[in-house]
Amino acid sequence: MSEQNYDVVIVGAGVSGALIAKQLGQAGKKVLILEAGRDGQGSYEDYLERFYMAQAKVPESPYTPPIVDADRDGFQSPSNPSNQAAGRPSTLTLSQQTWQDRNRSYLDQQGPLAFASTYERVGGGTMRHWLGTSLRFVPNDFRLKSEYGVAEDWPIDYNDLEPWYGKAEAAIGIAADVADQDYLGITFPDDYQYPMPAIPSSLVDQTVSAGVEKMPPVDGVQLTVTNTPAGRNSIPYQNRRVCAGNTNCIPICPIQAKYDPTVTLYEALQYPTVSIMYQTVASEVVVDANGQVSAIKYLQYDDPNGGVTGSGSVSATRYVLAAHAIETPRLLLMSTNGGRTPKGVANSSGQVGEHLMDHPIYLSWALAPTQLFGYRGPLSTAGIEDLRDGSFRSERAAFRIEIGNEGWNFPIGDPATTTLDYIVGANVSQTNAGSGSFFGDSLTSRLNFVLTRQFRLGFLVEQTPDDDCRVTLSPEWKDSLGLPRPRIEYNFSDYTKLGFVAAKQTATAIYNAMGAKEYTRQPTAADVGSDPTVFAITVDADGNPVPDGQAPPAGSTTDYFRFYGAGHTVGTYRMGTSPADSVVNPEQRSWDHPNLFLVGSGVFPTVATGNPTLTLAALALWAAETILRDLG
Repeated sequence: MSEQNYDVVIVGAGVSGALIAKQLGQAGKKVLILEAGRDGQGSYEDYLERFYMAQAKVPESPYTPPIVDADRDGFQSPSNPSNQAAGRPSTLTLSQQTWQDRNRSYLDQQGPLAFASTYERVGGGTMRHWLGTSLRFVPNDFRLKSEYGVAEDWPIDYNDLEPWYGKAEAAIGIAADVADQDYLGITFPDDYQYPMPAIPSSLVDQTVSAGVEKMPPVDGVQLTVTNTPAGRNSIPYQNRRVCAGNTNCIPICPIQAKYDPTVTLYEALQYPTVSIMYQTVASEVVVDANGQVSAIKYLQYDDPNGGVTGSGSVSATRYVLAAHAIETPRLLLMSTNGGRTPKGVANSSGQVGEHLMDHPIYLSWALAPTQLFGYRGPLSTAGIEDLRDGSFRSERAAFRIEIGNEGWNFPIGDPATTTLDYIVGANVSQTNAGSGSFFGDSLTSRLNFVLTRQFRLGFLVEQTPDDDCRVTLSPEWKDSLGLPRPRIEYNFSDYTKLGFVAAKQTATAIYNAMGAKEYTRQPTAADVGSDPTVFAITVDADGNPVPDGQAPPAGSTTDYFRFYGAGHTVGTYRMGTSPADSVVNPEQRSWDHPNLFLVGSGVFPTVATGNPTLTLAALALWAAETILRDLG
């Protein structure tokens, strides 16, 4: 495409980019979206088939480019991201052998811990492997520094965002009840109702609820089970089907009852002034002598495993980067403008790429004393939200607790693992203590006894915005377009690690109250250093962390934890009140370039305690209004 002029050019067709495009299209603005991936809507059946046939049903398995290659001996191994035009990370590359292998890992991981979350670069499918959880942040999430002396405050508060939460809930289509969500200071306008009634609670939810009601308070709080707001249909909405209770919401809803960005994207494309270029990777943000963004350069490809087949640039009055909290800083840092912006675009503060965060997950699992009959309903329909805030946040990280409906599928790959145990006489699941082999009625009886009582808890732990967590450019690793791949440095603070200690204690207390038998496997000292998703923390007799390298005093204890990525990549171009220490202002406008907006979860100053999608959607709608005001 030759250079053209638009009102707005948007890079990325995920949640933020699609929502902004729709708002601008409604107002008659001329909009072009540059999308690195292919057209996701036309490929949905292909995605389903790829998921059904995949040996490893990980979150990335349905989508392009393929995460595995078939070797000549018939086995599959991770695909080589050096040969991919729009590569992305995969959970299959988080082993000691692959996490730092340039021919297996898309991310140039420098450690000391692995960044364990993944993301997609599929046209409008960036969030297709999200669960649908759509929580509002609690008010104190926006004022962590002023309330608890930790990290920093946001330049906006809950009241600023509250009207936009309502708009985002309507745009996505959220199923929930206001009465369930009135906790920890969350407020709603009088007579507010969610677009749809809540998804019904599962038997797993009801059983956990009955157990926690018997517990004494934790950190002074009486725990309760709360229905989880979900971007999933409980009644017909937006021409989507009603949820049929499939348990593979991650990575793909087979009937498209769950919201994904294609819903909004294809609504946006119905407006004649909105267009999109697929398989088009933004390669540089061009800045003129006056500090205004003047163009976006791009590269195009035909084959996902091929090289450049075209290039060009596009110009607009306003520009929006909505390409994910890793890909957006990557683009900004690549944009050196022939040396005129040596630190990259929008980076006078030096904060682009800094303070990478996630909600690292502490995963725990148990057998209930009664049958729960999991695998019925979405992956999660309820959680425990009471520990998302409290005075304890001055000392350790908060967390929310997600109740899983999928048995031990997440922890150990069940039902396959336990079934194989009882067939071949193994005990990988730890439930076949005698390692006996069974068949016929005996096998069926034992599997029914175990599989119907399985459940798990996932603790999504708050991570602090630390100076040793960042995204930069790999000096050597490139993709098939010749662009540098992201380099990642990642670690946890003691504050975050203490959240894991509290999570472990809370999980055990819940199981004890339920009369459930815990089967959680804890790593050992031997796993530290050999497994990039394992860390240790030592606390003294008073529960205070002992610094690394310091001899533990008498009475100290050491815990070892394995963490998982939640897919909640935030930070890296945060909003603030000063151009000296932030990248965008509260409007999500670049401090350096007034016609450039950076949206998505990368603007979050802290990770907060709720899943990020609803908040980034609310912020995107707010940004769209600001852009329309700019354009008149």
